[in-house]
Amino acid sequence: MATFEEGLLLGVLIGEGHFGGDGKQPQVTVRMHTRHERLFQTLLGLCPGSKLYGPYHHGGRHYYQWMVRGDVLRQTLVPVLDRLPLEDTDAHVYERYQDMKRRYDL
Repeated sequence: MATFEEGLLLGVLIGEGHFGGDGKQPQVTVRMHTRHERLFQTLLGLCPGSKLYGPYHHGGRHYYQWMVRGDVLRQTLVPVLDRLPLEDTDAHVYERYQDMKRRYDL
């Protein structure tokens, strides 16, 4: 991943990312308006094997949801996030990320 792409990924995850899981497996999720479809396609390219769900239309909202779980999360996304300056950039997001890693033994 090029420096720009790493920065783009980090920025999207800081601004819109959710670090959690379903109790069995960890996941990183980004949910945004359908007008950001091109950005979601970029995220799919940056993280092969990630999934894009939607578009969803309900309650007056129109959105996609990008998810990274399983081996893609463990082998692709976590190593990238671990080498980027997330802690220095946003302490709150860094703590949420670390909490997910602790809860799911990543």
